[in-house]
Amino acid sequence: MVSSLEKTLVVMPAFNEEETVRAVVLEVFEKLPGISCLVVNDGSTDSTTAEALAGGALVATLPFNLGVGGAMRVGFRYALENGFDNVVQVDADGQHDPDGVRALLERLDSADLVLGARFAGEGDYSVKGPRRWAMVMLSQFLSRTARVKLTDTTSGFRMSGPRAVRLFAEHYPAEYLGDTIESLVIAARAKCVIVQVPVAMRVRAGGRPSHHPLKAAAYLARAVLALLFALVRPPVRLTDTVSST
Repeated sequence: MVSSLEKTLVVMPAFNEEETVRAVVLEVFEKLPGISCLVVNDGSTDSTTAEALAGGALVATLPFNLGVGGAMRVGFRYALENGFDNVVQVDADGQHDPDGVRALLERLDSADLVLGARFAGEGDYSVKGPRRWAMVMLSQFLSRTARVKLTDTTSGFRMSGPRAVRLFAEHYPAEYLGDTIESLVIAARAKCVIVQVPVAMRVRAGGRPSHHPLKAAAYLARAVLALLFALVRPPVRLTDTVSST
C-alpha cells in the first residue's frame, strides 16, 4: 500500500478556495503518508496559491479559469511526465475525505477507473429535485455504457490507474460536466474497466456551493446536453494515444 501511495498523485482543482485549501492539503498528507499533492490553481483571484504552498502542496497556476476538466488535464499530464501511476481527484473544499482514497486505490487492482459513489450505502449525503433526477438518469444510462452498475456518475471523487491516466492526459474533456459525464463515456469506449466504491461525503468546509438549489433545473438541462455531446463525438481508443504496457 505504501508503494502504491507513493506512485499516486492527488490532483486538487482549486478556484478561489483560500478558506479551505491549506487545511485540505494538510489533511491529505496526514491521512495518506507518502502521497504527493498537486493543487491546480484554476485562475483564482484570491490567495489560493499561497495557502496551498503553505500546506506543502505543489502548485500549478493557470492564467485564467478553465474549469475542473481543464485543471484535471493539467494534473494528468503532470502525473504522466513525472512517473506517477495513479491520479486521484480530491476537491479543495473539504467534501472529499482523504480516508476514502485507500478504498479507491485497492480497487485499481482490477479496474482502470474507480468512482467514489455517494449513493451506494455509505454516509447520508442526499440530493433532491431536478438535480437528483439528472443524476439518476445519467447513472442508469452510463451504467449500460460502462457495463457495470454505477449509482453516482457525477462524483468528482475518483481515481484513475495507469491506462486511464495515459488516456486522460490527452483526452480529458474540459466542457461543463465533461469531467464527470463525458470522461466516463471516453473511458468506457476506450475499454477501460470502471467500478465504484461507496464513500461518505462531507459538507463544504468553506466557500459557496457550485450549484445553488435555484439552478437545479438548469443543471438538469445541461446534464442532458453534456451527455448528448459525449455520445455524438467519435470514440477515443487507448491505442490512439499512448500504447499500453
